[in-house]
Amino acid sequence: MDLPEDFDPLALDNQLCFSLYVCSKEIIRRYQPLLEPLGLTYTMYITLLSLWEKDNVTVKELGKTLFLDSGTLTPVLKKLEGQSLVKRNKSMEDERSVIVCLTKEGHALKKKCMDIPQKMACSNILDLQKAPKLLAMLHEMMQKISDD
Repeated sequence: MDLPEDFDPLALDNQLCFSLYVCSKEIIRRYQPLLEPLGLTYTMYITLLSLWEKDNVTVKELGKTLFLDSGTLTPVLKKLEGQSLVKRNKSMEDERSVIVCLTKEGHALKKKCMDIPQKMACSNILDLQKAPKLLAMLHEMMQKISDD
């Protein structure tokens, strides 16, 4: 890729990581008024999204899916457990592994969250025609990050 002669590699506006950081932070901020009435943080919400897709997983597997280390994930699971949305149990096959599963309340919460993606889409953050292309590019980046 040919860059202009006056391209400054240290200019903040030229940092992909900064643009991703700002967008991520602001998108998460926009989730807050939708999640707060449900007693959820964004990290709790994505944890539930993952469990609604695949329940009864190890903490390690859940952390890998969410790109979260156990130091970040464990407090989130404790909060979800405190709200009776998930249960954590030692694995019967390997006592070192902890299995996370949704409770009846955790499954029921899914119905209350069904309109959140639509409400976020209506916040006009991105042209919906461009969203699939951006999502594909981000998935490609995530794959490369997880391969390292």
